[in-house]
Amino acid sequence: MSMCEQDPATWSCDRCAVALVPGKVEFSYMGGSFKVDLPVCPDCGLVLVPEELAVGRMADAEKILEDK
Repeated sequence: MSMCEQDPATWSCDRCAVALVPGKVEFSYMGGSFKVDLPVCPDCGLVLVPEELAVGRMADAEKILEDK
């Protein structure tokens, strides 16, 4: 099971001490934007970006945008 598939309630915001909830997050880079469902703090909006997403699909999208 990847971190994206884990129950977001297993993670909590260190600052607010509340459980993260699933939320739609918009990323923007070099004029492009896309939305991803990720665990988000309901109080402060902190987003948990799992490592496999950051070094996998996000890195791939970044490379594609930079190659254009």
